[in-house]
Amino acid sequence: MYNFLKSVAKNLIPEKILINNEENFRKLLAPFYKGNSNECNVCGTQLKGFAELPNGEKICPVCGSLPRARRLYKLLETEFLQPNISFLDFSPFRVLYKKLKAKKNIRYFSSDYEDDFLADYHFDIRNIDAENDKFDLITCYHILEHVIEDTEAMKELHRVLKPGGTLLVQTPFKDGEIYEDYSITTPEDRLKYFGQDNHVRIYSVSGLENRLKEAGLTTEVRTFAADHFYGLSDKERIIICRK
Repeated sequence: MYNFLKSVAKNLIPEKILINNEENFRKLLAPFYKGNSNECNVCGTQLKGFAELPNGEKICPVCGSLPRARRLYKLLETEFLQPNISFLDFSPFRVLYKKLKAKKNIRYFSSDYEDDFLADYHFDIRNIDAENDKFDLITCYHILEHVIEDTEAMKELHRVLKPGGTLLVQTPFKDGEIYEDYSITTPEDRLKYFGQDNHVRIYSVSGLENRLKEAGLTTEVRTFAADHFYGLSDKERIIICRK
């Protein structure tokens, strides 16, 4: 049902109108999914089940949150969001951007370099336009695999993070070593070798950890179990860095 309605909407409604009215369009789906078998912790909707994307990910049909967005929001709410913090969020999930921007007790800086996401700033992660030691919390989700100069980006993240501050990092991961080859430049080849046409590498957990440590950060890898009720994925890994 979800994928069918999404396809129909994309074919009939201009993309800009869909984006600007996403919440209203999604509300039309709510009656089809109403139940009490699941709950989206982002929008609070009780569901008879999450919608499933072609890749198997469980998406909330009402707010559009993916499993990693729901996991991140749970972590932020239970552990990392504290009153009066300065929080830098790179390429934020659309639904989380709206939730976090509405919070009046934090200083929220949302950034997207290429204007693909809702954001208020356009920081270059390789050269962040902010003073040293500015942010208490930074989220860098599915960013570094797009950046050729990733070590420069990590040094910048370290520079703008306050002493004692926290950086949450996630990318797609593979077993073994980091795979990167800068001779692979076409979108077709990047899709073939890196899994997405604008990725420049695939990290391993240990490989990314080592690069973050070389940038001056301490690291902790957390692996999370599935949570069927909230539609959270099994063996999801997040690297929690501190300065």
